[in-house]
Order: sequence, then structure tokens, then C-alpha cells
Amino acid sequence: MPRTELLISDCDGVIVDSEIISHRVLFESLSVHVPAQALEAALEGTFGLTTPSIIDLIEKRFDLQLGADFESDLRRLTEQRVAAEAQPIAHVREALIAIDLPLAVASNSRRHNVEASLRRAGLAERIAGNIFSADMVASPKPAPDVYLLAAERMGVAPGHCIVIEDSPTGVLAARTAGMRVIGFTGASHIPEGHDRVLRELGVSAVVGDMRELHSAIAGLMTSA
Repeated sequence: MPRTELLISDCDGVIVDSEIISHRVLFESLSVHVPAQALEAALEGTFGLTTPSIIDLIEKRFDLQLGADFESDLRRLTEQRVAAEAQPIAHVREALIAIDLPLAVASNSRRHNVEASLRRAGLAERIAGNIFSADMVASPKPAPDVYLLAAERMGVAPGHCIVIEDSPTGVLAARTAGMRVIGFTGASHIPEGHDRVLRELGVSAVVGDMRELHSAIAGLMTSA
């Protein structure tokens, strides 16, 4: 088992409980164009897809053309609502401070949003500016770019990194980058049975409470 030199955490759904807010804004914005009941059915099973992929799916399903401004308006509104409403994941600050590894964040959000989330969670000092975001790479998750960038900038081989992720998209990105992954299922948007989905994607462990994170990482670091 390779030694562990770096812990990399996703942000939305791992550090802040923001994904449920993002989904709510997406639903509200799309329901202007699609009846709510039909939209709810269409969005089932889309957890983990990127927002452009979901918009494309809805446009094809309902024969819509939402226009060039829809996605940018949605992003702006989502950022506003997340900034106003999102709360830190329970016990995340204590958990990440207690782990004796360098820590970086790799997110599909833009850097200024990640910075705001880290301040809200009381983790800005712990992260020490080691933020890697979608606007820093050519392709967001599920491409491995943001994780590979984090490892490169931190001077650590991908195989020596452990990642904390909540979504299939993020798990695929980290696994493609050659990193071990701990799945997190403690955010409020997580559907029933999601731990099984993450295990099928190859995570090394799953935790549902941040108080379990330290022992999960210790287990990966000592397992043969």
C-alpha cells in the first residue's frame, strides 16, 4: 500500500451542505419551463451529473431550448443562495483539523465560492490556500484534471493521495487520477443506497459521519 502524503477533500456536500440547495435552485429554475411533476420524475437518478449534463437532458426530454443565458443565470442564483443558506457539514472542522496530513480542496465550483465555503466552515486557515477549482482546469469532474492539478501543485504523486468525495462524478474523477477515495454519505442530499453506489465505483471506505473520518483514513494508511 503506498504511503499517504496528502488528503484532498471535495467541497460541496463534504465541507458544506450545499448540494441540496443547488438542486432546489435547479428545480425551481427548470420548473418555469417544465411541469413540476414531470420535472421531478425526469430528475430522478441525476445526482452526480454535472449541471450542463442535466440541462442537456431536460432540453432533450422536453424538446426545449433554454437559451444561452439560462446556465449563467442559474449559476449566479445558485451561488447567491448557497452563500446565504449553506451550513457546514456537522463535525467537519474538527475532523479535518484532527487529521495529521497536508490538506487541499478540489472542487467543481469556482474558486471564490470555495473560499467563501471554507470561511463559513472555519477551515480557511487549515486549507492555507490549497484550493483547486473548476476554473483552474480545462475540464471539470468527472475528468481527473482538478485532482491531478492538486497533486502536482502539492508535489505529491497521485497514488499517495486520499480523497474525500460524495458524488459519483467526484469519485470517478479521483479514481481516474489514480487516487484512493473515501466516500462520504452524511450530507442532506444523499439518496438511500448511495453507499452501495460509491462502493461499486471503487471507493476504499464509506463514512456517514465526519467523526468516522479519522479512523477510516488511519485504516487506509495501515492496511496491507
